[in-house]
Amino acid sequence: MTRPATPLPTRPILEIAANSLGSALAAQEGGADRIELCDNLGGGGTTPSYGTLAVVRERLRIPLYVLIRPRTGDFCYDGTEVDVMLRDIESCVKLGCDGVVIGALDPRGDVDEVICRELIAAAGSLGVTFHRAFDAARDQASALEVIIGLGCERVLTSGGEANALAGAGHIAGFVKQGGSRLRIMAGAGIDAGNIVEVARRSGAAEFHGSARSLRASPSQHRNEGLRGLKLDWWETDSARVQAMARALSRLKRRPAVPLSE
Repeated sequence: MTRPATPLPTRPILEIAANSLGSALAAQEGGADRIELCDNLGGGGTTPSYGTLAVVRERLRIPLYVLIRPRTGDFCYDGTEVDVMLRDIESCVKLGCDGVVIGALDPRGDVDEVICRELIAAAGSLGVTFHRAFDAARDQASALEVIIGLGCERVLTSGGEANALAGAGHIAGFVKQGGSRLRIMAGAGIDAGNIVEVARRSGAAEFHGSARSLRASPSQHRNEGLRGLKLDWWETDSARVQAMARALSRLKRRPAVPLSE
């Protein structure tokens, strides 16, 4: 599938994984360049509800990408799960989102080209990011070539390691391999304290983090018998986003390079 070429960024791009409307608005306020909207961040992320997606789209001024993942666990999907993902992408198209974040592997650990092509076709003119299913692939170098062939504009990766700082050397290899054909976005464990180091070691131009902090519930009543019920929750912190954006602003601009057709 041929997708229109877009230029590589002339400055570092900060994408925030937002798990709610509050997180998305906090990320925007803090200076994020783009939002990846999702739910269930503790499980690696799943697709947000239609209601969350619709209201976030109405209130957000920066680009909005939506994670398309029907469940936690592996990235091998059956036909019913593909149907769910196609319906979710349909909603993203109708609501005017800017892009979707997809990924699927077969049982051998290779990119499932059949499923991915179906999802990308459903996205139409929307941008497409390949998510961290890439880090679970058995041969990342080969997987990257397949992802490029699919027409994805970027891939999110920790370099196959637990976090992007540990995987920065591998990410640098993917940046070199991908060249002008797609963007490599470093993610996992990135914060204001290490984002510049990840950038310098990896050579990536885009960065992904959640910038979360724990929000205390205002509820004055707590039933101590419900020990498994947690009233506090994690939400993106605009100050943490701002700190990450400020750190990135110290990096030098780079010349614009168009992505290859």
